[in-house]
Amino acid sequence: MKRIEHLGIAVDNLATSIPLFEALLNTPCYKQEGVASEGVMTAFFQVGPNKIELLEATNPDSAIAKFLSKNGPGFHHVAFEVEDIDAELARLKNAGFSLIHESPKDGADNKRIAFLHPKSTNGLLVELCQEK
Repeated sequence: MKRIEHLGIAVDNLATSIPLFEALLNTPCYKQEGVASEGVMTAFFQVGPNKIELLEATNPDSAIAKFLSKNGPGFHHVAFEVEDIDAELARLKNAGFSLIHESPKDGADNKRIAFLHPKSTNGLLVELCQEK
């Protein structure tokens, strides 16, 4: 793992959440992007060397919609940048971690992504990401 790439925060509405986080972080949102395969619209903020990603559900069956209905808005996941996501997934699987994604897929912000199941990480949803 190279570093924490971003923290993911589930929100009910980006239109109201973006101005709130711009004021909180004292920095503008630099990108909004939809990820149709995940049923989300994202918004990103640069905070020093790290990022904050806001996630709004665009599909009622998406993982974010399910998370919001169960937990409400708040912290959703931590993403770690990796050098080689395929090798890292193999290493973690061999170490006994449960993978939500056996192979990487395209994500927001020009990344290849994969998630580890929280049941194998003490309840923390972990995303791995590699720059495309």
